[in-house]
Amino acid sequence: MPDERPPIELTDPRALRAYAHPVRGKLVGLLRRRGPLTATQAAELLGESSGTTSFHLRQLAKYGLAEEAPGGRGREKPWQATSMLTHVPPIQATPEAAEAAKQLRITFTRSYFDNVIRWLQRADDDSKRWREALDDAIDKLIEPYSRRLDHPDERPSNSREVSYIGIAFPMEDA
Repeated sequence: MPDERPPIELTDPRALRAYAHPVRGKLVGLLRRRGPLTATQAAELLGESSGTTSFHLRQLAKYGLAEEAPGGRGREKPWQATSMLTHVPPIQATPEAAEAAKQLRITFTRSYFDNVIRWLQRADDDSKRWREALDDAIDKLIEPYSRRLDHPDERPSNSREVSYIGIAFPMEDA
């Protein structure tokens, strides 16, 4: 069943800066992939202390990115993501928000590339069939755009050259 919760739109500079913290980004991703987790469970998966994850979960709740899930009590209370997607508008209303959004994008980009490097170091362990299927699926997605390289007449009049990095990799919890 698809998730019906709307994406969270982040425009508040404080919320953007809060989400840019590396542990918080990992926590939100973990809650989105794994579902409700206690601070202790999240700590084990991320290699952090439960005190650290508990603190960061409360900070995420303060900005609407996580919430207490039903069930459990005290240290056993689970947390869940409030949405499966976060949208950060490309244009922000203030210079402060624009800078915070830029820092969030930089933090997330670094995290993704760190994950890619870890996967590349062990990619040979994944089956050739799995890697080829993933590459084929990505190639089909970008084919309409890559045709434009050889067919300039298919480019919109106001188009710009874009560099595309097509990297898909299996997610890890940390």
